[in-house]
Amino acid sequence: MNNGFDRRYRLLKADEFSSVFAFRRSKNNAYFQVFWGKNNLDYPRLGLIVAKKVAKKAHERNYMKRTIREWFRCHKHELVHADYIVRSKQKFEAAHHNEAILALSSLLKR
Repeated sequence: MNNGFDRRYRLLKADEFSSVFAFRRSKNNAYFQVFWGKNNLDYPRLGLIVAKKVAKKAHERNYMKRTIREWFRCHKHELVHADYIVRSKQKFEAAHHNEAILALSSLLKR
């Protein structure tokens, strides 16, 4: 089993994001909003949105993105083959890491 996070597992282009938003399927909680849409691939893909409005400093946004990517990398084999976009709604730091991970798990594991 490949546990990497290669380029093929990422949503990178604007039209890839737009196609997921077009499905208008989403769930949310205090930390995240997750959008998802079908893909014709045999693996899930991830796109991230962490706005400056949520976390002002770049190192805070990068920490949040690293955390989400790491969770996805470790659990992608358990997910339905779809495109996921995770949008952060609230800043979390190392002190709230476990809460954020539980919130993310509850949204992505359907």
